[in-house]
Amino acid sequence: MPIGPQPQGRRGTVEEPYSPLNLRLALASFGLVVCAVLAVLLLRAGWTLPGWLLVGWAVVAAVDIVVIQLRRRARARAEGGRDHSLFE
Repeated sequence: MPIGPQPQGRRGTVEEPYSPLNLRLALASFGLVVCAVLAVLLLRAGWTLPGWLLVGWAVVAAVDIVVIQLRRRARARAEGGRDHSLFE
């Protein structure tokens, strides 16, 4: 990929890049589910320290989901409710 100006027809610029909030939401949701399931399995198996570490990561993922949703709502208000694909 060449380093230089953004290809024609793409949104965002070097000064104002667009944020892939929908992709970030999907990844945070995946992380929340995986961490929560693994935490439950580890805690039931008696592995308390790794289980509680995964509980902490699940809480971080949940907070990240809330922040992403707030940013998506703000973006929707600013752009008039236009929908975005997963990568924009």
